[in-house]
Amino acid sequence: MLLQATEIRYDYTNNTVAAVGNVQIYFRGSTVEADEVVYDQKNKRLQARGNVRLTEPDGKITYGQLIDLTDDYRDGFVDSLRLETADDARFAATRADRVKGTYTVMQNGVYTACEPCRDDPKKPPLWQIEAARIIHDSGEKMIYFEDARVEFFGLPMMYFPFMSQPDPSVTRKSGFLFPNIVFNTPYGAGIQIPYFWALAPNYDLTTQLMATTRQGPLLDGNWRQRLADGSFSVKAAGIFQLDPGYFASRDGPGSPTANVFRGAVQTAGQFAITDKWVWGWTGLLMTDNQFLYDYQLGDFLSSFDPFHTGVATEGVSQLYLTGTGDRSYFDIRSIYYYGLSGQDKQNEIPIIHPVLDYSNVLPQSLMGGETSYKFNLTSLTRQQAEFDAINNNAAVNNLCASSNPAVVNANNCLMRGVPGTYTRASGEVDWRRTFVTDTGQMITPFFGVRGDVAQLALMNDPGVSNFINPGDQEVGRAMPDVGVEYHYPFVDVESWGTQTIEPIAQLVLRPNETQIGKFPNEDAQSVVFSDSNLFSIDKFSGWDRVEGGGRLNAGVQYTAQVNQAGYFNALFGQSYQLYGLNSYAAIDPTNTGLQSGLDKTLSDYVGRIMYQPNQIFSFTARGRFDEATFTPERLEFETRANFDRWTLQLMYGDYADQPAIGFLNTRSEILAGASVKVTQNWVLLGSARYDLIGHEFDQTRIGVGYTDDCFLLAVNFVTSYIYTGTSPTLNEGVMLQLSLRTLGPNTLAPISSVF
Repeated sequence: MLLQATEIRYDYTNNTVAAVGNVQIYFRGSTVEADEVVYDQKNKRLQARGNVRLTEPDGKITYGQLIDLTDDYRDGFVDSLRLETADDARFAATRADRVKGTYTVMQNGVYTACEPCRDDPKKPPLWQIEAARIIHDSGEKMIYFEDARVEFFGLPMMYFPFMSQPDPSVTRKSGFLFPNIVFNTPYGAGIQIPYFWALAPNYDLTTQLMATTRQGPLLDGNWRQRLADGSFSVKAAGIFQLDPGYFASRDGPGSPTANVFRGAVQTAGQFAITDKWVWGWTGLLMTDNQFLYDYQLGDFLSSFDPFHTGVATEGVSQLYLTGTGDRSYFDIRSIYYYGLSGQDKQNEIPIIHPVLDYSNVLPQSLMGGETSYKFNLTSLTRQQAEFDAINNNAAVNNLCASSNPAVVNANNCLMRGVPGTYTRASGEVDWRRTFVTDTGQMITPFFGVRGDVAQLALMNDPGVSNFINPGDQEVGRAMPDVGVEYHYPFVDVESWGTQTIEPIAQLVLRPNETQIGKFPNEDAQSVVFSDSNLFSIDKFSGWDRVEGGGRLNAGVQYTAQVNQAGYFNALFGQSYQLYGLNSYAAIDPTNTGLQSGLDKTLSDYVGRIMYQPNQIFSFTARGRFDEATFTPERLEFETRANFDRWTLQLMYGDYADQPAIGFLNTRSEILAGASVKVTQNWVLLGSARYDLIGHEFDQTRIGVGYTDDCFLLAVNFVTSYIYTGTSPTLNEGVMLQLSLRTLGPNTLAPISSVF
């Protein structure tokens, strides 16, 4: 023990030692500070008086006017207690008794996780719990309240004869989480009451009852478990609907959404084989594809919504094996997709069995350059052909769903997916090397070769023979390429900043693409010609199509870094078909490439402009413009601003109609969003997406939130359209979130490994 004091007094008669004046005692990591401390050597008790402060090794600080403790700090009492934990939780009581170093019993106690008001410390905190008795069991790490009242701003709001909660140091403890109040058009108003079961350090269970006014109670659960080499989870939810007639009127009497019982089960897991290899799965079963949307089950949707937009387009069941090396990558997986839109037809969605990707960059140089190779194997089965209309007559009269082959043809439809089984294996080897001249010119010659073979067993659904030959067959093709890419940056350094003008050209020579239309196009249907792929050797997005013929891609890039004026970048260019067959003008069952801007000898122009004057503002614009009239065919604009208390965002997109690939109408929308920090604690936000063609708002959000060190309250009103049938349905929702820090926030704590 180390003791410091102004004066030490020894009373040999009573066998006591008293330290007086600015007393500080250090013992086993604890510190006692007081005006006076008396130690009774006979009874081994320590009594501190006047402005007492006891700091314990775990960071807990106890204040009082009188603290009486045994010399090992295990037992004692405190008068006029104030206690602060390392987690910024606070207790106060008229008296507290400490028993066996484990139990602290506080009489007429108060508990809060809010800091006191700086201007008026005596002012009641935002919330607190007053109780006749508060018992803190540090061994069990639980706090018990007897005859408790929950107060907001000093006013009692709720009364509980008895309540308990984990102490603030606990991250995982069984108990009720904070409820959520929600409103949704299909089920009305609802309250979600979750319960968290911390069954072991490495597994837990969360169950939740959501009581709704229109459809009755919905129950869901989430089991999570971590093992030595990975973890897995299982989620399930179900409801016996009280008013299935609502969905019958919305979707039709025969719709599965109108059944009494609706539910879903989802599982996911991933395990490490070595430090470079993992395997895992995701799985989903549903009574119908609208269940997750209708009941806003975000825990299910989050697994299929990687960008957390709140709108998942599909569910995924898959089994996968993935490995990574220093310069290599391997992935193989089998996939079953669930369409989550009412317009999805499950028979038209393929089953993948499997898809394999492998790529590697050789560590050794070949002729001074870099050599890489990659391989893809795709095998899939679809039960029914998928067609899309390419004119208004076919769309209005639903001709592409007809069983009459005379109308299901290339004049009315395109074939999105082939019926039957399709298996393709593809391999590609590439080499490139960059030379830099003394004048700064960058010359990169490259060459490569690719080969594809496929086996088809296609069913003769109505109209299929108008697009591709049904039956069993094998096809193959090869595509070599050679070319060079050229950059010549001109750099100018001035007193006002630096600017760079960089002409770029890319020449690609190769033979014509073969077997067009004989290879089904399942993964290369999206060709978006833009500044991002102007200098791509092959602008198809997947393996099923391959670009052929000679092509020259050319453009110029300008970059400026201006003192006190920020950063500016611009790119403008065009692609030229030099000879041979233009792959983007060739017709296949999906019409891929048509109306893309690449389907002519001189392509459309593409460009972008980016400007960031400072850390507050940023502007980006990009587009594709008709090469003859310079009419915008695709235009995007985005700006963001963060200044003072404001955050602003504006996005605009305008896309010309492309009936040849199924987009019958022009698409034009604007999305605006703003949030403002009204005060240090209050935030207002709003966003809206407006359809400039339909002249209507198709998504809106208005929200208000309050947050501080101990309290969170947020209310959001959201409107959006969901596709539950042949037409979109307006869905309105209200979300209320309330959280008091340390009183069971509605989040799941991490689970630890079993080892």
